[in-house]
Amino acid sequence: MSAPDPALVDLLGLVAYGELLAFDRLAADARLAPDLRRRAALSEMAAAEIAHYRWIADRITALGATPDEAMAPYVEALRAFHDSTEPKDWLEAVTKAYVGDAISDDFLRGIAGGLDGPDRRLILDVLHDTRYAEFAATEIRAAIEADPRVANRLSMWARRLVGEALSQAGRVAAADRGALTGLISRAGVDVPSLFRQLTDAHTARMTAAGLNN
Repeated sequence: MSAPDPALVDLLGLVAYGELLAFDRLAADARLAPDLRRRAALSEMAAAEIAHYRWIADRITALGATPDEAMAPYVEALRAFHDSTEPKDWLEAVTKAYVGDAISDDFLRGIAGGLDGPDRRLILDVLHDTRYAEFAATEIRAAIEADPRVANRLSMWARRLVGEALSQAGRVAAADRGALTGLISRAGVDVPSLFRQLTDAHTARMTAAGLNN
């Protein structure tokens, strides 16, 4: 068997650990739901994340690498983000799902262009389903309609989330991982420009959900 493409393994390791952590987070956050309907919605999101993890882990294995070794370089940065942004209640949980997941998706979409067709498609296939973002945005808008004061609290929380997410994404992009850095270059990604795009997209999402920028 030929040696696996280090750039591809690095990127898949990043995605795999992100999916694994997202499963843990959503499964825990589902217990903050105020009713069974909402709890089921977040539990479905968690189930989707662990299914996506399996797709990525299987691909890493097929390449001749091991998922745990591929994920290891990203444990510190991604765990730091989730540890520093643990929601205290249901509305913080859905705001984190709405804001944090979208930034992660935009980041991965931006660097997946350096992959060949099938692997690029795999990355795009594990990005979050838009219906989950729509669910989260609906929850946020309904809460603001019921109590307009909620908008300020959630807006501050969302700004903290985006700051932490961009900080950790910057650590990943600048990490001493030559293969992944090469993939970012191969995709023609200008990292400062990508981060401006992430910020602009975040601003648009905040507006769509009724939050303050």
